[in-house]
Amino acid sequence: MVMRTVALLTFALCASVLLADRSSDGGSAFQKRCTGCHGVDQPRIGPALRGVYGRRAGRAAGFPYSDALKASTITWEDATLDKWLTDPDSLIPGNDMALRLNDRSERAAIIEYLKQLK
Repeated sequence: MVMRTVALLTFALCASVLLADRSSDGGSAFQKRCTGCHGVDQPRIGPALRGVYGRRAGRAAGFPYSDALKASTITWEDATLDKWLTDPDSLIPGNDMALRLNDRSERAAIIEYLKQLK
């Protein structure tokens, strides 16, 4: 019984460390790839991204979105963010986003990070 408890506690600790590593990977990738244009709480060249996950595109208050983004009806979730980060023009032609991320794991880490920014 004691060994089983120790094993479960060890597993829980390892899982929490792995999850923390993923969020820091996402934070690091976000810092490296996104903060040149986006702030978390303040807009820069692009809109602030806190609360972006689950929000409709082009809807953050106080940011001058392109007409293409304002007219969009998509919602930012896993699939749309992945496609957006891969090739923004394939999702919403005529937008102002220039970045493309070819690395699938980097995109996934950034998306997981964005989910945490509530």
